[in-house]
Amino acid sequence: MYLYETHLHTSPVSRCARCSVTENLEFYRKKGYTGVFITNHFIDGNSNTCHDLSYEEKINFYFSDYEEALSYAKEVGIDVFLGVEMSYHGTDFLVYGLDKEWFLQHPEIMDMKKSDELAFLRDAGALIIHAHPFREANYIDHIRLFPRLVEGVETVNACRTEFENKMADLYATEYGLLKVAGGDNHVAGAAKRLAGLAFSTPLQNEADFISRMRAGAFSIFAQDNI
Repeated sequence: MYLYETHLHTSPVSRCARCSVTENLEFYRKKGYTGVFITNHFIDGNSNTCHDLSYEEKINFYFSDYEEALSYAKEVGIDVFLGVEMSYHGTDFLVYGLDKEWFLQHPEIMDMKKSDELAFLRDAGALIIHAHPFREANYIDHIRLFPRLVEGVETVNACRTEFENKMADLYATEYGLLKVAGGDNHVAGAAKRLAGLAFSTPLQNEADFISRMRAGAFSIFAQDNI
């Protein structure tokens, strides 16, 4: 089986990340992963983007870690794919299938309410996964669910509690949504737990990933980082 990290934060783009692109890629290669998805916090969330920049400048900064990862990937010997973690007051969504050029062409998303934005992203072909939907924290006022606007739920998040993951699993079951897993790694090798998705053959690109996800051609894995 070929292992992939589907939820990964890197510094400096994600404000909460503690490790660089190179540290992350080297860690995952040593752990035997075939590839990783760089899913940094978008400019609507916990990003290090400066507020006084233009939209284009913010987008260029946002994609800089992913572009660095692409250039370093061959040297490390690991595949790199793109994802985006979009946010709404602590409610987060992993978005796959849209590239930098798409975001540059659609600054209007920043003025949309979240439900309209999610529908817009789906209409553009994106695969949307609700990340850790039952996460509880002092900065989250309340839990929000968008079951008709996402295709899947992160039912195994390596950073969340067993209870939170169980609630996510029940939610996905009742609404018939895809069940996926991710490490939500912010600290590379210092992570205590790992999680992700496994495939029978290597992924070719983001479109291949989305096709296999929608077909259910994957399996979940989770393990301690020993």
